[in-house]
Amino acid sequence: MLKSEKERVVAELVERLRGSETLIVADYRGLSMPEIDGVRSELLKHGARFTVVKNTLTRRAAEEAGVPELLELLEGPTAIAFVGDGDMVGVAKALSDTARQTRILSVRGGILEGKPMSADQVRDLASLPPADVLRGQVLGAIVAPLNAIAGLINAPLQNLLRLIDARIEQLGGEEAEAIEPEAEAPQAVATADEEDPALEQEEELPVAEAEAEPAEEESENVEAEASETDSKEEE
Repeated sequence: MLKSEKERVVAELVERLRGSETLIVADYRGLSMPEIDGVRSELLKHGARFTVVKNTLTRRAAEEAGVPELLELLEGPTAIAFVGDGDMVGVAKALSDTARQTRILSVRGGILEGKPMSADQVRDLASLPPADVLRGQVLGAIVAPLNAIAGLINAPLQNLLRLIDARIEQLGGEEAEAIEPEAEAPQAVATADEEDPALEQEEELPVAEAEAEPAEEESENVEAEASETDSKEEE
């Protein structure tokens, strides 16, 4: 391979390494080209690119891209699954299934967001639910506590509103009962004034006594004049 060709390959590997959140490294020794193409096509469905690489060039690319964790996995014939925005769970599952079915392909390990993974950890990753289901489960785990908190907040508010409404209705009934006796009070007073003759007699008594006093004075004057007339006649 010419130097320029090697530089081009290293540059492509650097770009892929920097653009991939997950890397899964496998030993493809013993697989035929049709079998490798079958694995490549299956991984494309999950958004990954499966590439057979030369270890010497990949070491240079790993050092240049700042992925030193990859160096330990570059032993023997190497193929790398580069996962960017794809389904890393689906990729891990496809490689694990291929390894189990062919008994030739073997998974060495990988790198997940800058952290190295062993072969067992790759198999654990493959046992997770598909990405869509996993997102739904995570979303449910986040939303469920929020719904519970909202229920706890709304329940006391609803009870408080019901208590306020009940109190308003109670106060409204008490005000109505207080207003009705006040409206009937003037009628009761007027009826009492009309039906109680004693009050009329008590009011007329002073007038009768005032009229009786001049009559008594006139009778005393008449008696005095009569006595004077009698005394004159006797003389």
